[in-house]
Amino acid sequence: MIDTIVFDVGETLIRDDRYWTAWADWLGVSRHTVSALVGAVVAQGRDNSDVLRILRPGIDIPAEYAAREAAGRGEHVKESDLYDDVRPALTALRRAGVRTVIAGNQPARVGQLLRELDLPADVIATSAEWGVAKPHPDFFLRVLEVAEAPPSRTVYVGDHPANDLHPAKTAGLRAAHLRRGPLGHLWADDPETVAAADWRIDGLMELVDIAG
Repeated sequence: MIDTIVFDVGETLIRDDRYWTAWADWLGVSRHTVSALVGAVVAQGRDNSDVLRILRPGIDIPAEYAAREAAGRGEHVKESDLYDDVRPALTALRRAGVRTVIAGNQPARVGQLLRELDLPADVIATSAEWGVAKPHPDFFLRVLEVAEAPPSRTVYVGDHPANDLHPAKTAGLRAAHLRRGPLGHLWADDPETVAAADWRIDGLMELVDIAG
């Protein structure tokens, strides 16, 4: 039985299109260049933030986030950024009595914006708000605190094997690997991913049957 399902954010709940477009425009590089670099970084199994470090060596990413906010070009999350199955899945899980948590590697502003969307989730938190980011083990300790369920009855859902799947399993949680976004598709059939995942899913509505 599953008591709690915890969701990653980027490319699990929201599309990253706007995120990378905004960075391309802010740094003054073509959107095509950024898109190509995202693909290269994903293929190498590196963290997405390495795209920004390649484009601007020595970049202070938190400082750049602050500068974007000050210039009125900060983070934006709208209903249209959500994948189509997000609201139906969260609603169905809540009706089934499953606790739902959203927790991913995002700035504090994204947490605020997600809460403003009034999603049917019991908790919404970001790495910046917690002061620790995936894949650090302390992030998943915080996940378990807000999950309010034993690890064996808590599922972490995400697209990123290195940030989501493997550290969740190390923390004792169960894990669902989502085939969505560049990382989710590229690593879906990787033997280590297949071996580690309790479930491999193509959409969030599949979680309703898993929880049941």
